Amino acid sequence: MVKSRSLLICLAAYCAAALAAAAVIRLSAGLSPVWSAGLADLAATIVVFASSVGLNNSSMYDPYWSVAPGVITLWWLTRFGGVGGVTAVRQIAVTALVLAWAARLTWNWLRRWNGLKDEDWRYADYRRLGAGYWPVSFFGFHMMPTVVVFVACLSLVPALSANSRGVGILDVLAVVVTAAAILVEAGADRQLRRFLAHRKPGQILDTGLWALSRHPNYFGEVLFWWGLWLFGLAADPSRWWTIVGPAGVTALFLGISVPLMDGRMLSRHPGYEVHISQRSGLVPWIPRS
Repeated sequence: MVKSRSLLICLAAYCAAALAAAAVIRLSAGLSPVWSAGLADLAATIVVFASSVGLNNSSMYDPYWSVAPGVITLWWLTRFGGVGGVTAVRQIAVTALVLAWAARLTWNWLRRWNGLKDEDWRYADYRRLGAGYWPVSFFGFHMMPTVVVFVACLSLVPALSANSRGVGILDVLAVVVTAAAILVEAGADRQLRRFLAHRKPGQILDTGLWALSRHPNYFGEVLFWWGLWLFGLAADPSRWWTIVGPAGVTALFLGISVPLMDGRMLSRHPGYEVHISQRSGLVPWIPRS
């Protein structure tokens, strides 16, 4: 009952965010769809942040990472997509893969979420800042990921456009990479759930995908955004500069997520130092002896 009530509150907050985004889209009708989506994304993030403050839990933002790209994709499809044509194959493939990724990742969050009393430990550690916590939460935990993900979504513009190049071999590679990324992340999350349900004290997950990487779930996430960039590159090579998107996501995980998780594991599992020396931090690779 507690989780159900929390879910309803979370849903209400995201409905309010959607209404704010829709209002911004309407008010910015004279702008390009990219700018309209960007402003709507910021407005929705501000509403979610307000709910985080009101409920005193920054984890209200957690599902936003996976929800927003799906909405942006559908919006841009209505603006840039056409009816029929060869490029429709690419549009269908991109949309299907983004929605599959979004649905799976959101469902994974929902399965692990324990309600409004459950706040990610990475946020909780900053509570010691006192009055400075909420500014850090706004810029660091809410707005920064929103900007990084939105920039990563820019490769969707040419990929969803009806006026882009025809489908070719690079699209096939993009499908393979993006689908593989979803499968890797899903497999890593499934193995992690099983491990957490049956782990023994002090035990470290080092089997399956986790035998090849300390963070295979992060690798799957990063690979997904590179797959979307390949779609954009296939559609319009002049948009190669959208590489800043997946590069930014990669930097976010390598510079923040991986070090934070490794630090936490080191503080709780002394043997994790050996684990670090033997396994890749992100890209799956043969373990070192």
